[in-house]
Amino acid sequence: MGYWLFKTEPDTFGIEDLKHRPQQTEPWDGVRNYQARNFLRDSVALNDKVFIYHSSCKEVGIAGVAKVSRAGYPDETQFNPESAYYDPKASRDNPRWYRVDVTFEQQFARVLPLSTIKATPAIHEIGLVKKGHRLSVMPVSAEEWQILMNMAQGKQ
Repeated sequence: MGYWLFKTEPDTFGIEDLKHRPQQTEPWDGVRNYQARNFLRDSVALNDKVFIYHSSCKEVGIAGVAKVSRAGYPDETQFNPESAYYDPKASRDNPRWYRVDVTFEQQFARVLPLSTIKATPAIHEIGLVKKGHRLSVMPVSAEEWQILMNMAQGKQ
């Protein structure tokens, strides 16, 4: 099983939105960074665990957990001229952008703040705490996942 962190802006789409969707499932679309796209297309797999991370908001940090309920497939928004994510260079024969479906698992009682994550010595390899890493999709090691889960659940 793989572990990931997906960034989102909660006023656009956050853990609460996912929690209240039918079947608590939603496509994770609109990713327009090639490295993040490659993760969605090639690495994120069915049943992988995902931290939902809220950015560009008052409480920046990890808000909850989802699991991947459908592995990478072409992001339909790239083909829709009405979409903000439309890409005229994309075609159905040669899609440029991919998405996965995620299903809600858990919302934390409170957001695990970025400042707390950065102050945790055992969390030093995750892209989230490295300068210049702004990916919306990033891998998390199994060890980091467990540490962050314990912190979010008040066990550390």
